Amino acid sequence: MFEILFENADLIAVNKPEGIGAIPEQNPQEPSLFERLCAERGETLLIVHRIDKDTSGVIIFARNAEAHRHLNMEFEMRRARKVYLALAHGVIEGDWGKIDKPLARFGSGRVGVNAQHGKPSLTEYQVVRRLPAHTLVEAYPKTGRRHQIRVHLYSVGHAIVGDRLYGDRAIQRDYPRMMLHAKRLTIRPPSGEEVTIEAPVPQSFNDVVDAAAG
Repeated sequence: MFEILFENADLIAVNKPEGIGAIPEQNPQEPSLFERLCAERGETLLIVHRIDKDTSGVIIFARNAEAHRHLNMEFEMRRARKVYLALAHGVIEGDWGKIDKPLARFGSGRVGVNAQHGKPSLTEYQVVRRLPAHTLVEAYPKTGRRHQIRVHLYSVGHAIVGDRLYGDRAIQRDYPRMMLHAKRLTIRPPSGEEVTIEAPVPQSFNDVVDAAAG
């Protein structure tokens, strides 16, 4: 059973655990959250967006075609506001910052900064807490590129803890999870009344923060 954070006639919001694919993958080793949720609820849901397999937190699905079109447009027009919590390697000096670097996909499945061929990508962030060798931040992606927060923080020397795709793999594999959590999503459903959906921070995330704090 997945934790339902919010639901109405148009959408259902779920707190996705880390380690499970949000939507069907090319080579699935297990059913995705989407497939399992459709079976669990006995509904034919519709995919609106995704979050990475190793990221936890808020994800929404539409419950009808009209809501699907509307919610897709909210994301496409960047009216949906997302807040992520991330633990990054290193101590970030400024209390607030923004990373404005174009991103492009590579054949390996990785994403990187590419000034010539990348798509405009903007992430803002705010420091929540500084630890001896890490920094806890809230990240606010203003665009919705694949791996955006992960690559942007990595590009400024502060890879997300436990991210085995970006950063020193010898160090990253010592952590039990990737330290990225989709904490909050604010969106306007077809009803017109804006809703803010928040996912509690999982214990697996807090345990790593506590260990890093010493």
